[in-house]
Amino acid sequence: MADESAYERYEDPGVKARRRTEGKPEASLKQSQAEDCGFYSPGALAVVSGQTGKLMYVMHNSEYPLSCFALFENGPCLVADANFDTLMVKLKGFFQNAKANKIESRGTRYQYCDFLVKVGTVTMGPSARGISVEVEYCPCVIANDCWNLLMEFMQSFMGNHTPGIPSVFGTKHDSVYSPADTMVQYMELFNKIRKQQQVPVAGIR
Repeated sequence: MADESAYERYEDPGVKARRRTEGKPEASLKQSQAEDCGFYSPGALAVVSGQTGKLMYVMHNSEYPLSCFALFENGPCLVADANFDTLMVKLKGFFQNAKANKIESRGTRYQYCDFLVKVGTVTMGPSARGISVEVEYCPCVIANDCWNLLMEFMQSFMGNHTPGIPSVFGTKHDSVYSPADTMVQYMELFNKIRKQQQVPVAGIR
């Protein structure tokens, strides 16, 4: 299955309610007669290494229900079985869950011709922090081959919020795009939002 994705957060400092954060891109997609394909949800829980103090993110995505993704900041991405969380509990002497640091995006999938668009509200705890927009061009599996087409499509409903080329594309070149590449982008987005909220990781228990 092809998986070519890009996303960006809408800058909206006045966001105070989930309804307001979800309105902009979804309205444009519905006006374009994009088909509502149901619900999706990627999420991440930060886990602190007791030995090095570095963060590892344990991530799940409803698009890949049998997989779990473990990512280190600026490091590799491990793709494991869904019960990887159980293993992490047994390693509590080495890793500590930062439960208050959980962040996730929940939203709706839309199908428009060959494009799959996922619009979600990013939340930390009970609070909405922004919007994530993920776009997949289903017929293509090579990242750089369809980036210009993705840009043109995103501009049609995101306007000046259309993102630049994701950093993960710089390392892929002509390689096949994978689900792990999508999760790396979500980790980067979640980190950006978390830092903007100035949540002190060291103070989380």
